[in-house]
Amino acid sequence: MTRKIKLGAFLPGGGQHIASWRHPDQPADGATNFEFHKQLALTAERGLFDAYFLADGLAVSLGGVTEGGFARVAGFEPVTLFAALAPITKNLGFIATASTTYEEPYNLARKFASLDLISSGRAGWNVVTTATDAAAHNFNLETQHPHASRYARAREHVDVVKKLWDSFEDDAFIRDKKSGVFYDAQKVHRTDHAGVHFKVKGPLNIPRSPQGHSVIVQAGQSEDGRALAAESAEVIFTAQQHLSTAQEFYRDIKLRAKAQGRNPDHILVMPGVAPFVGRTEAEAWEKYHQLTSLIVESDGVSLLNGLTGGTLDLSHYDLDGPLPNIPLTEGMKSRQVLLREIADEHQFTIRQLYEWVATARGHYTVVGTAEQVADQLQTWFENEAADGFNILPPYLPTGLDDFVELVIPELQKRGLFRTEYEATTLRGNLGLPLPVNRHAKTQKDTEQAA
Repeated sequence: MTRKIKLGAFLPGGGQHIASWRHPDQPADGATNFEFHKQLALTAERGLFDAYFLADGLAVSLGGVTEGGFARVAGFEPVTLFAALAPITKNLGFIATASTTYEEPYNLARKFASLDLISSGRAGWNVVTTATDAAAHNFNLETQHPHASRYARAREHVDVVKKLWDSFEDDAFIRDKKSGVFYDAQKVHRTDHAGVHFKVKGPLNIPRSPQGHSVIVQAGQSEDGRALAAESAEVIFTAQQHLSTAQEFYRDIKLRAKAQGRNPDHILVMPGVAPFVGRTEAEAWEKYHQLTSLIVESDGVSLLNGLTGGTLDLSHYDLDGPLPNIPLTEGMKSRQVLLREIADEHQFTIRQLYEWVATARGHYTVVGTAEQVADQLQTWFENEAADGFNILPPYLPTGLDDFVELVIPELQKRGLFRTEYEATTLRGNLGLPLPVNRHAKTQKDTEQAA
């Protein structure tokens, strides 16, 4: 089968760009407008996207702009929202973010297993460790855990969740009314996990879904993040600015996965791309400049303060001067490094830097016609830089509509993207294998050995 581009749609109802809520096309209440989310989901499915992707935050930054912008200061919990959207769609997957730092494995496993069943196998879990002291303050802590310890907990957390998802073998439920046998007790298994961070007896009280279990997504780019992704992720959401750096990341992840005994084709690398699409290049740049002009100066500075670690208030510096040296914190280390690289490469002033990252927080921004955007995606896809992309429309619904109506047909014309869904599960559309229940596999191995 010819390899095709995979596409996720990153669609926060409040918009991606920090000033998107001020755009005349964007509903100002989009983050908490359920009818608007329904519209976005149906448009994404019409565009044959693999999944609707949502990030999540666990704190409100009072007195300053959140990383997502003011319009995303309050919004829906993603799994709850997706459970409501699943019944109105048929093929679109739903990838929700949930934290290994502040959620217990049992509750998280149960929540995603429920979404997976409700959607008939279209759920995905974006594994995050949750940085920021603001989030820590909401969970009985004075400060966030160190980066390394967050990832150590995350590795064990994912392991426990996967064990819980295997509690029931696929054919455990008999439900024979005549005999009165509801399930085969021999095919239900305790988790019996006792580790450094968690002690979980199990089993989980939710059976497996048509796709086995939720697709595991991960977005870390640090050394710890790459190690976690190579061990357990099936999709990786990454921020890259150049073909060369994207290639380095792609090849490194594939090699790490192979070293873990995994098939490198079963771990999909999907960089984030924020496209401004026009019928002409001039129209695309007009859209970019219109949205950029809506940034409130203090919001732009607050955004940079957060993305660079929050240790230095940039409002005290000349905004038309260079970005000062800022020490790394225990927050999102890879994103702090990326911001520094962007500023240095382009010789951006503080103002120019926040104008550039206001769209996509360090993800790749593309401005041009459908053909020009498709050229960039094709180049990365065909040169070991990506298996697909998470598309981050700068403002909604127009940015999504532009991509669906202009770029998707161009990709289809080039034979790079599907013309219909291949499957009804997220795993099936992504071309990922059905995970074999560990207990069924053990039984099969035992029988073969005998």
